[in-house]
Amino acid sequence: MSLLKSILGTAVNTDAAEHLGKPTRRVDGPAKVTGAAKYAAEFNVPNLAYGVIVSSGVARGTITSINAAEIEAIPGVLKVLTHENAPKTAWLDRSHRDQISSKGGSPFRPLYQAELQYSAQPVALVVGETFEIARFAASLVRVEYDEKPHETDLHANQAAAHPPTDNSGGYTPAPKPRGDAESAFEKAAFRVEAEYSQPSEFHNPMESYASTCVYGEDGKLTIYQKTQGVQNCQAYVCSVFGLSKKDVQVISPYVGGGFGSGLRPTYELYLAVMAATALKHSVRVSMTRQQMFSFSHRPEAVQQIKLAANGDGLLDSVTHHAFEETSRKEEFLETVVNWSGLLYTCPNVSLVHQLVNLDVASPESMRAPGAATGIFAFESAIDELAYQAKTDPLEFRRKNYAEKDQNLDKPFSSKELRACYDQASERFGWQGRPLEPRSLRKGSDLIGWGVSTGCWEAMQQKAEVKAVLTADGKLTVSSATSDIGTGTYTVMTMIAAEFSGVAMENVSFELGDSSLVYSPVEGGSWTVASVGSAVKSVCEELRAKLFKLAGKMDGRPLGGAELADVTFVNGEVRVTKDPVKSVTYAEVLEAAGLDKLELDTTEQPQLIKRATHGCYSHSAVFAEVSVDEDLGTIHVTRVVSAIAGGRILNPMAARSQILGAIVWGISMAMAEEGLMDHGLGRCMNHSYAEYHVPVNADIHDIEVIFVPEHDEIVNALGAKGMGEIGIVGVASAVANAVWHATGKRVRSLPITLDKLL
Repeated sequence: MSLLKSILGTAVNTDAAEHLGKPTRRVDGPAKVTGAAKYAAEFNVPNLAYGVIVSSGVARGTITSINAAEIEAIPGVLKVLTHENAPKTAWLDRSHRDQISSKGGSPFRPLYQAELQYSAQPVALVVGETFEIARFAASLVRVEYDEKPHETDLHANQAAAHPPTDNSGGYTPAPKPRGDAESAFEKAAFRVEAEYSQPSEFHNPMESYASTCVYGEDGKLTIYQKTQGVQNCQAYVCSVFGLSKKDVQVISPYVGGGFGSGLRPTYELYLAVMAATALKHSVRVSMTRQQMFSFSHRPEAVQQIKLAANGDGLLDSVTHHAFEETSRKEEFLETVVNWSGLLYTCPNVSLVHQLVNLDVASPESMRAPGAATGIFAFESAIDELAYQAKTDPLEFRRKNYAEKDQNLDKPFSSKELRACYDQASERFGWQGRPLEPRSLRKGSDLIGWGVSTGCWEAMQQKAEVKAVLTADGKLTVSSATSDIGTGTYTVMTMIAAEFSGVAMENVSFELGDSSLVYSPVEGGSWTVASVGSAVKSVCEELRAKLFKLAGKMDGRPLGGAELADVTFVNGEVRVTKDPVKSVTYAEVLEAAGLDKLELDTTEQPQLIKRATHGCYSHSAVFAEVSVDEDLGTIHVTRVVSAIAGGRILNPMAARSQILGAIVWGISMAMAEEGLMDHGLGRCMNHSYAEYHVPVNADIHDIEVIFVPEHDEIVNALGAKGMGEIGIVGVASAVANAVWHATGKRVRSLPITLDKLL
């Protein structure tokens, strides 16, 4: 922390909520709607070659031959890269491990060896003078295999489950048991024991993954990349290919959705860099929609839950045992079971998370990783237990409300979940809901109402931000973070305007360039908390520096005012009680003989404050379904979600975040399912046509409520993040509504009509 920051204190005035908390349109909106925004595969590069990936046809085995020489003889084909001729790369790529991987291992490296780890992994890259030539030539590639038996069935291999052995991916291990869950279960008045399952779900962002690798005359690489972390990709490329950071620049100004699929480097980046460096030629490699199903997904899960309550309806025992798939190559860890130990007060808890290694691609974080999975099962079981106790499901949740995080034995930094219950239930009209299923009808349709609690961690990472104020009064703030469609450009501009006193139209925020100052990957709902806090910090330092320079000006335009006596607004420093006494930022710089004022600040998490508290966002989700009694078809007709997510900086963007997350939660409940042919070891519905997601006709009324929540512990802004919390609890609310409508529990997602009939 600099001296300037330390002397600033908290008493400096800005116009309260000049920008923050007000609905604000996206500053990058015009570029996106006019086509000015360029994505990774849209940058025009002269003399560009194109690489097309060839995917394996078997799940496990060894490549015995590839007709590469035959393909290279085709006019216009520049090279066919395979494991046999791929340039050698470094064997160690685990440097900057906190950035490169959300797992303990390292990103999959294609063409590294003849062995196959999963079906559809890349086995060759055909590089052509044009995309059409490369695609045609790739269709003629023939690969022979020595095929070996594979295992892709989680259910069939559940007996081979083992505890996680490597927690280096950063996920929180399951807490130690408290009390005696088994004994309490056996003695309880009300008990539920059930198994819940969820299939693999695949990231399907609008923009497919692509790398445009520009090879400079000096051998330096400029890479236009779809990613959630440009410096992450830069570190990986440098580590694997033995390059210096000054020779590799990764640029990603716009991202057409990520949802976690871009947290680590994707394999087309590796292939594009390999081809460009081998040929000393600029190369673009793009994935097909089918190949988008070949590198990351939310892991399939089976969860066994035992819950018990005493005669008063108080939760007395929780046992949650989760089994998830991972690859043979590495362990992917999610925080699946921990939520069951903190959502409600319970003295006896046993939580176990186990992994099953299968011949599949490594799973990856997908929106609300672990929470979306674990809370679906747990909140469904809570609903079942409430019915065992003949208690309204919402009342049961209120009765067992957790006043502290029992996993950590710490108070919450803030928790307005009761207000979420109150406001959402009132808006939904929950009061008077009949307890018994099949009690509500509309014509031939059965109507059901369900509720669920949601929770997500409020995290913060180290981040650095640079600010440059020029003599014309314009402010440029920058950091190497990403905007994956969530509104980062806009909210950072708002924060900078708020805390610098520069009018928003005179503020610009730069991101998505590895040459900018350090930023963590964009994920985990921590970007505003991390980068936003750093923006606030650097702008406060800027104000302090301006005030100090103003005090040295001839004529003392601010009189003898102290720092606490002035306001920074519209590019001026004003004496709050006497606004006539003022000076513009431009005048301050001119008097100081400066053409610009440049500052750089690193913001660390508030570790001391956070260490003594559990930091989470919470939600209450209410869903209504309509089920055709004869056909079993289901429509989610209404959703009301109340969010307690700390300070809401841009209500317009935050609402959009929650709306999108709710749609995805409905998709998780009703549609998404990776269909694996275990005979082939391959996902068979790897397209938008057959991997089902909701369309407009599937989505009806959605209402979002933001419950005011003040939190001085989570970070300097008091913001908890919106990316994840919106999806958590939606699938369970829908499943619980289906039970209320039909009287049938569907414990296996997605809830399709065949499971009802």
